[in-house]
Amino acid sequence: MPDSRTRVGWGFDAHRFGGTGPIRLAGVVVDESRGLEATSDGDVVAHALTDALLGSFALGDLGMHFPSSDPAMVGVDSMELLARAARMIEDRAHLVDNVDVTVISQSIRIAPYRDEMRSRLASTLRIDRSSVSVKGTTTDSMGSIGADEGIAAAAVVTIYR
Repeated sequence: MPDSRTRVGWGFDAHRFGGTGPIRLAGVVVDESRGLEATSDGDVVAHALTDALLGSFALGDLGMHFPSSDPAMVGVDSMELLARAARMIEDRAHLVDNVDVTVISQSIRIAPYRDEMRSRLASTLRIDRSSVSVKGTTTDSMGSIGADEGIAAAAVVTIYR
C-alpha cells in the first residue's frame, strides 16, 4: 500500500491572447494592454495550480469542479477557485507543502512580478512564502507561444498529511 502522507500533483493551462484586459497571473496584473480568451479571468497560474491540487488527490480537473458552462464562472477570480481547491485538500486532512510554477510566455516577463505573485499564492494557499517558487521562461520563438499568440503555465505541488 503506498504511503498516503505525501502526495504530488501536476497541472498545466494555456490561453490565447485576446479579449479585454488586464492579464493576471497568480492574481497579479502583469499586462494591462491585453487580455486572454477565457470564461474566467484566464489566470493560467491559478488554473495550473488548481489542477495540480486536484490531481494530487485524483479529484478530477478544473473543468469538472468549475465548468465553463456554469454562468457563475464568467469573469470569476481564478484565485478564488484556487482557494476553494486548497480547502478541498484541507478537508481531506492534508496541507500544501510546496508549490513550483513556471510561466511560459514570449513577451510577458515574470521577474518584475515574482515577489508579489509568490506572496499572493502563499496567502491564498495559507503557506509560507518560502514554499512557493515562481519562474518564467520562453520557447525561444518556437510554436504558438513563441509567436506570442498566448501564454501557458505548468505547476507542481506536494501535499502532506
